[in-house]
Amino acid sequence: MKKSYNYLISALLVAGIIYGIFFAMMPQNVAEENAPLTEFSTKRALQKVSAMTKEPHFVGSDNHKSVASNLEKELQKMGLETSTQEGFTLTEWGNLSKSKNILARIKGSNSSKALMLLSHYDSAPHSSSLGASDDASGIATILETVRTFLAKKSANKNDIIILFSDGEELGLNGAALFVTEHAWAKEVGLVLNLEARGTAGPSYMLMETNKGNSKMIQEFSKANPGFPVSNSLMYSIYKMLPNDTDLTVFREEGKIPGFNFAFIDDHFNYHTQQDDYGHLSQKTLKHQGTYLVPLLNYFANADLKSLDSVDDNVYFNVPFGFINYPFSWNFLLILVAGILFIFFVFIGIGKRTLSLQEIGRGFVPMFLSIVISGGVAFLGWKVLNVFYPQYKDILHGFTYNGHSYIAFFVFISLALCFAFYKKFYFEHQAMNYVVAPIFLWILINIGLAMYLPGAGFFIIPVFCSLIMLAYYVITQKTNWVLNLILAIPAFVILVPFIVMFPIGLGLKMLAGSAVLVALVFSLLMPVFGYYPKKGNWALAMVLIAIGFFIKAHLGSGYEEGKAKQNSLIYVFDNDTQKALWVTYDQNLDDWTKNYLGQNPGDAKQLENYNLFSKYNSKFAYSAPAEAKDLEGPTIRFTKDSVIGNQRYLTIKITPNRKVNRYDIFAHENLTFHNLRTNGVKHINQKGSAFKRNGRKLLSYYVTDNEPLEMQFSVDSKAVLDMELMEASFDLLSNKMFSIPKRENWMMPTPFVLNDAVVIKQKIKANYREEIVLPVLDTIPQPILNTELNVQN
Repeated sequence: MKKSYNYLISALLVAGIIYGIFFAMMPQNVAEENAPLTEFSTKRALQKVSAMTKEPHFVGSDNHKSVASNLEKELQKMGLETSTQEGFTLTEWGNLSKSKNILARIKGSNSSKALMLLSHYDSAPHSSSLGASDDASGIATILETVRTFLAKKSANKNDIIILFSDGEELGLNGAALFVTEHAWAKEVGLVLNLEARGTAGPSYMLMETNKGNSKMIQEFSKANPGFPVSNSLMYSIYKMLPNDTDLTVFREEGKIPGFNFAFIDDHFNYHTQQDDYGHLSQKTLKHQGTYLVPLLNYFANADLKSLDSVDDNVYFNVPFGFINYPFSWNFLLILVAGILFIFFVFIGIGKRTLSLQEIGRGFVPMFLSIVISGGVAFLGWKVLNVFYPQYKDILHGFTYNGHSYIAFFVFISLALCFAFYKKFYFEHQAMNYVVAPIFLWILINIGLAMYLPGAGFFIIPVFCSLIMLAYYVITQKTNWVLNLILAIPAFVILVPFIVMFPIGLGLKMLAGSAVLVALVFSLLMPVFGYYPKKGNWALAMVLIAIGFFIKAHLGSGYEEGKAKQNSLIYVFDNDTQKALWVTYDQNLDDWTKNYLGQNPGDAKQLENYNLFSKYNSKFAYSAPAEAKDLEGPTIRFTKDSVIGNQRYLTIKITPNRKVNRYDIFAHENLTFHNLRTNGVKHINQKGSAFKRNGRKLLSYYVTDNEPLEMQFSVDSKAVLDMELMEASFDLLSNKMFSIPKRENWMMPTPFVLNDAVVIKQKIKANYREEIVLPVLDTIPQPILNTELNVQN
């Protein structure tokens, strides 16, 4: 009898299909040496990125002004008239800053509503980030797309507004300033926002809409972007999470819908010193262009007044295409799948092509594969963190060798699947063994339809497996080619999530990826079930997994370009005249040990001053430091009046050195009414009481050393228990210190106050003479106009 090698061909084709799915997600050819002026050029866009990212350009830095000025000139070179908008905003994150937005407008022939192209030009503070991906890539994509649009002399019915927003990294401040203060905001009908949370990989589309998405997604599909990568499961999850892009402000405050485009791979570079020109993927930048060029051409002439809808659509991308249909189909599709499932199982048992006993046995390897694979990945990652404690240094939760760990646990899961199905599998029972996973997947889809309806497209691979089962029941034969073709939707729809979840949400999601591997494997039993010698396949999967583990181990250290994060700040208490070295690091290195010592103390004395950070980082260690002769800020109570049961205060804090940030704290029981900071109230202020969590009142990111002025009232009997931390981001350059530069395999920790000189002190007035404050029921005009200039 001639030996068949169909299973080897099948395995090679499976590998090729999976590779092709990822390959087709984004453009691969970026060679555009002589691209005509009427086409988008990645090379020209990269030149803009390079020009923006010579130095960090966070709000308040000297280079921030330079970047803003150069962007105005870039727009003016294209013949556009520019304008700027400046002002203070106190946004939802509790951050106050002065933003400078840069705007330009292309007039349309008969505008329904304006189309906005949006990206922010400030880089992240604290971490020496150059902001190449986040968000010079977005700025460069807009500049190159608009240049192309103008070069082609494309017609546009709608006005096109270009907004390069400021202060996004601080709290979406520039976007808030535009939406709440600029006259153009009311004219905007749709926003296209370009963002980044990594430096590589495909760019994902995420929508922001207060109502249904059906009209938005239909129009997006009509625009026909070249490489759409998105799905409605991401949309459903995104709507459940606290969102934090500029587009969120447009949706919440302006009721303006839009599309976000952001890439997330190499997430470990996000907001770090490694967000530079060298780490930005050219393919990723090209992918952003393949979105924006067709979308600009389409929406510049679409009716932007009719994008609202009540209904939501399920949608997902396939290679070179985009599919969508109404949410209302979800339960109908599940019902049809359930009826077909019962029908074909009943017929199969009646024809004796299926066996109830073997169907029952099929539940055992399926559940063992799912539970053990998930358990191994969950516990395995915890064990790895014990043996590799340096992984905790990377706050993003995705290590430099994270891709190798994804591959390692994927192949371990495959090995377990082959092993369990070898143990419980008897020849020619593969179709009996697909009944259990189809049943489970139908139950999963019922749950998803109820709680995550955006995942409704998960039912499509179930229909494909039902067709495989139906073919077998009807013909009593299997066709490996047909089964492989019908397996493609499962690979296209489900496999990308195996990789995407750990990248986007951290390697703590490896267990979820492992479970999904087992679920997909069992659902495709008509393909994998006919692979002979499953023990050998399990061994092969283990050997491949070992190879990826070795690769991960070899990449577990630090080097230039894959640097260790560390932190150091100097805190001087102006009230006690004592100082501390402080760090957020759990694992100290030689650079931080120079100041913290070999056995540093804890940082409990600063636990009331932990600052907001993306990953809730807390001060870890501290050590005594030499007290430096630092000049603290001038604190003036320019108004202090008791009227009725309220004490009305205006406090002005003026720095006496070059500073970058103020953090204001107050006792948890102290309620502030009608708070205004530098003339503005909180963007979400409702009523008079200012709501806050914990002791922190606000953070002020300083520009040009402008003082902080707070106006508010408190209960007249309350003790004014307030403190401040004044920070300058100059620890490494301050002449009062001699801090050596980090070695090339180190970099500042992102998301936290870092490399800073901090002065901490109480906010109080030291009266030089006794002043008796009047207690009044009404507010006489002379008191309203009186300022008590009392200096600290």
